[in-house]
Amino acid sequence: MTGPAGAVPAADDERGRELAARLAAVRERIAAATAAAGREDVPELVVVTKFHPAEDVLRLAALGVRDVGENRDQEARAKAAATAGALAGTPLRWHFIGQLQSNKAKYVVRYAAAVHSVDRGSLVDALSAAMVREQERRRRAGEDGREPLDCLVQVDLDDRPEAERPSGIGARGGAAPAEVPALAERIAAAEGLRLRGVMAVAPLGLDPVPAFRRLAGIAADLAGRYPGATWVSAGMSQDLEQAVAAGATHLRVGTDVLGPRPPVG
Repeated sequence: MTGPAGAVPAADDERGRELAARLAAVRERIAAATAAAGREDVPELVVVTKFHPAEDVLRLAALGVRDVGENRDQEARAKAAATAGALAGTPLRWHFIGQLQSNKAKYVVRYAAAVHSVDRGSLVDALSAAMVREQERRRRAGEDGREPLDCLVQVDLDDRPEAERPSGIGARGGAAPAEVPALAERIAAAEGLRLRGVMAVAPLGLDPVPAFRRLAGIAADLAGRYPGATWVSAGMSQDLEQAVAAGATHLRVGTDVLGPRPPVG
């Protein structure tokens, strides 16, 4: 992958061609699902690059991808820094989609355009405070200010007690549906943040359709109160069709675009 300084390298190597084919297949699935649902609006694709190298982000950008997602701040931070030069002038948006510790907020606001996993009031406060500090840092450095941080309320749609949920997947986070209105109000009132909608992961081991329909109802109620909160982040490689049918506006797809995750460490 070569190119002039500041340019996005062309995805013309073997890996680039593999990604191009995979990306095209996923886009075809999305188009087919959109048509089957009778929708005219095509959901946005957020390609999840977790565990894959920064070079793949550059290849994806060369293929026209404009939204990438990461689950871990340390990995996302490193990739954003590693690709910043080559992506200068390219409208690539970083979406943070994993569970986020409040003490990481100060790092996330430096690279992320959106956080999909806001699930508690303390995180809202941390992100808002971090945004205020980041704007002041940029002002003092003579840099342009940044757009408000787009925030989605992560909703826990799994009603099973913790003891009855599948083991080995770790905590997925999320606010209870009853907590969504208060959390959304807190985001909407927070300085530097912009309430965008809701996000959810379908309960593992269960049919995703009822969960996505439930999320659609929560999303509709939220959008009725906050006209700008229209995002519904739902659906991954294995259930994107069901998510599209339920009205998802943003799909988080990793494996079907990038292939199996390489060994860690």
